[in-house]
Amino acid sequence: MIIQNIKPHSFHIPVMGLGYTLETPLKVAQFGISSVVSIMDDALLEDMRRVKSRLLGVPYLPIESKVADSRAKRITAYLDFLHDQVNLQLDKIKKQVFEKGQEIDTYFDLLDEQHPVKKLYNLMLTLGDSARALIENQLRSYIQAGKIDVNIMTKVDKLNYNEKGDELPREFSDALSALRGFAQSKLNASVVFSAGMNPALYGYAEQFDAFFPDKSGNLEKRIILKVSDYRSALIQGKFLAKKGLWVSEFRIESGLNCGGHAFATDGILLGPILEEFKQNRESLQQTLLEACNQALLAKGKPLLLSDEKLLITVQGGIGTAHEDKFLRQHYQLDGTGWGSPFLMVPEATNVDEDTLQKLIQAKKSDYYLSHASPLGVRFNNLRTSSAETQRKKRIEKDRAGSPCYKKFLSFNTEFTEKPICTASRQYLNLKIKTMKDQFSDPQEFAKQAENVLAKDCLCEGLGAAALITNGATPARNLTAATICPGPNLAYFSGVFSLKQMVGHIYGRLSIMHDSNRPHMFVKELQLYIDYLKEAIEDSILEQPAKFENYVSKFKENLRQGIGYYMNLLEEVSIDADELVSKIQSQFQDALHELEELAVPAYS
Repeated sequence: MIIQNIKPHSFHIPVMGLGYTLETPLKVAQFGISSVVSIMDDALLEDMRRVKSRLLGVPYLPIESKVADSRAKRITAYLDFLHDQVNLQLDKIKKQVFEKGQEIDTYFDLLDEQHPVKKLYNLMLTLGDSARALIENQLRSYIQAGKIDVNIMTKVDKLNYNEKGDELPREFSDALSALRGFAQSKLNASVVFSAGMNPALYGYAEQFDAFFPDKSGNLEKRIILKVSDYRSALIQGKFLAKKGLWVSEFRIESGLNCGGHAFATDGILLGPILEEFKQNRESLQQTLLEACNQALLAKGKPLLLSDEKLLITVQGGIGTAHEDKFLRQHYQLDGTGWGSPFLMVPEATNVDEDTLQKLIQAKKSDYYLSHASPLGVRFNNLRTSSAETQRKKRIEKDRAGSPCYKKFLSFNTEFTEKPICTASRQYLNLKIKTMKDQFSDPQEFAKQAENVLAKDCLCEGLGAAALITNGATPARNLTAATICPGPNLAYFSGVFSLKQMVGHIYGRLSIMHDSNRPHMFVKELQLYIDYLKEAIEDSILEQPAKFENYVSKFKENLRQGIGYYMNLLEEVSIDADELVSKIQSQFQDALHELEELAVPAYS
């Protein structure tokens, strides 16, 4: 067995907000744990590079915003900074003696007990000094850093302008500039494209040799797609493959049982989605590999190796070691993503103390699916966050909305020729004036205005904590923090060490404080039923037949999902035996609740 080819951990830490995982590679990559950083806010990355360089005693040369292509250059500089610092950490670890309290011992102590390298480490601990040397050298040679992957949210792709107000060429848009910044960095890593297909962005990847195989068939830069279903994976995978671009991994995410933006399906549940991937995995691999190599051949580029493996992972709502293990084994997955629980681990993420205390004290009802995002996509939010408090105070003072400095989410042209953000003070002033003229009844106006006023500035709020936790103050003193945990975080309470959280994932201990937490499959179903209920309650039946068809299709997909789970429970144990009957009962209750849902009759 070549242990070097076995990755250290079966989980990764997904991107969280703009800043919560921005420093995560500096915290955990040295222990072999992979994570994802957002590269959407170049100003925040530049601030973090300045602050961390000062704290670590590293020379810092600023990249001013007026510099040509500053956005891409800032992104490259920050990613190179992470790369260099993690390599220094790794070099230091490899030189340490094996001794309790040293990072080299922590590295191996964190591994799963079933990992072959952990077994080798445990064997080494039982040996005398003279017999240990060989195994110590084997262990040192195994040490590898976790991946420093990056995330680009494909919908965040605003066009940009020069100082004269002239529109810049397409390659200077937000997403394309971010991709260029990653492509030109030192990282041997992946870009995670999330939020759906962006043809211009995907096509732009063709401009960089790093995304194509070298003469040995290896890829320096890889592409990961975050998807919510098989159809999306197939369509996007083919689109890229026909350009000679290989998708190395599909990250399947629960539509609702996740953090951040929630891209709900039409009631298609995670279990059936994973089953479809499992059944079609080989054909998907073959289809994409053939299409990709055909395109590479036409371009005169080296081909992918025939054993190039397509990875499939899952994330969203996983809360126990049993769930994690079942997902990986039953659906033959290559790994899992654990996001929101790591918000409670200061050794892994950057959450400011005020927000951390609010998470510790939060009730289940404090986690909710909001309308806060200016993208018009539902957004998992915390009711008690400082950003929510700030948003409400602004409304009370008749100063709804945020000053808009970064403009990453400026896409609305309802009132202006140049796009503006729907969370901005400018937009909300114009919108509320229009709505007051439109709705004369105060109650009707209040109802219609609620979702409009729910919009909040994510550009500032999702990045503030990264600077605050490093003793710095965000620009313009905008310190209110938005946080976007998934509903699963309601079942964790307290601050945990990295060792505790990793131990929980691998089943060495349990830090779950709520024994009544429903299985992740049940929880997702409950979230979808609540989502459908809300859609029915909020519906304005301008097209009643179309909405009734939507509800009917949604309900049928949920019925089929429940049927799938009930059959699965008969065939395999998805949880501890004593809990299976409880899970069956919860599915039956959910089915009963679903059947009672109906679109109200309108005359």
